[in-house]
Amino acid sequence: MTQTMTNLRPYNAALLVPTGIGCAIGGYAGDALPVARVLAQAVDQLVTHPNVLNGAQLYWPMENALYVEGYGLDQFAAGNWALEHVHRNRIGVVFDAGIEPELRLRHLQVMNGARATLGLKLTDYIVTDQALGVTLKTAGSGSSWGTITHPDSLLRAAEKLINQAEATAIAVIARFPDEDSEALQQYRQGQGVDGLAGAEAVISHLVVRQFQIPCAHAPALMPLPLDPSVAPRSAAEEIGYTFLPCVLAGLSRAPQYRLITGHQQLNANVLTTEQINAVVTPASACGGSALLSWAEAGAHIIAVEDNQTALDVPPEPLGIKVTRVSSYLEAVGVIVSDRAGIDSTILRPHIAPLRPLS
Repeated sequence: MTQTMTNLRPYNAALLVPTGIGCAIGGYAGDALPVARVLAQAVDQLVTHPNVLNGAQLYWPMENALYVEGYGLDQFAAGNWALEHVHRNRIGVVFDAGIEPELRLRHLQVMNGARATLGLKLTDYIVTDQALGVTLKTAGSGSSWGTITHPDSLLRAAEKLINQAEATAIAVIARFPDEDSEALQQYRQGQGVDGLAGAEAVISHLVVRQFQIPCAHAPALMPLPLDPSVAPRSAAEEIGYTFLPCVLAGLSRAPQYRLITGHQQLNANVLTTEQINAVVTPASACGGSALLSWAEAGAHIIAVEDNQTALDVPPEPLGIKVTRVSSYLEAVGVIVSDRAGIDSTILRPHIAPLRPLS
């Protein structure tokens, strides 16, 4: 009897698409989600981060895709935290006090819609005691970053939701500056860097680092004027008043973080970094903490060349051994070959001869 793939040992992968660096695929409005959907079909579990799975009003439920915030992903890859599957999270929502009443109401309607239509469990919400004061910055490389003036106000609000409302995941809605810049126009045309992404990462990192629970962010912005020339990769952000629906859907089943101490026994419902077989990343963005941890641990790193970024950090100068591929389609083929125990280089017309060691 032929043994099927599902009877072999589990094969898990991570999909990294760093935020705010202008990734040609995944640098816009959830446009790496199709990549995640395909990869999820080829592996048992796929670990990735919110900006891969978030498409504003659009999202796609995948039972075997783990929605892991960037700081949590770094801790997981380093072996400090494990990921524990959950049946359901209680989502608490933090509103920035700087959000206008009408814009807040739009988000409240999304929250009630998520309860009534998707059956999600939300706690009562909280408004920060000060406006968070988000500012947006651009690095010399062209990547985006940002700051918040009152991080203490954000942490106080999150703590109240956790302690008083028993929230097990936090969604943050911060008022971001409205822009009408050349960079924004380029982004809408599918050519620039997401100017919001770097600041969004700062916000979610703060909460996850402080409280070790899932967190994701949805920026509050006034709707932009209608533009018939918006690129398909940016279009998901044009179809509604908020970016909150995908965040609530993702957080509803986001894994909980479990601190790893000593040689403790972890149950079968927990995923650890040693169980990650392959990591897929843009070839020019290989300097991130999570990737470096997995490379050191010996995971199979697959570097995708056509997902170009604003960075120039290839793997070779860092001493990272990778399999270079031209596209995500080729990356999927490498993973399927790897899972089957087949050397993917044998699938090419020319096979290099074996040589004696010197």
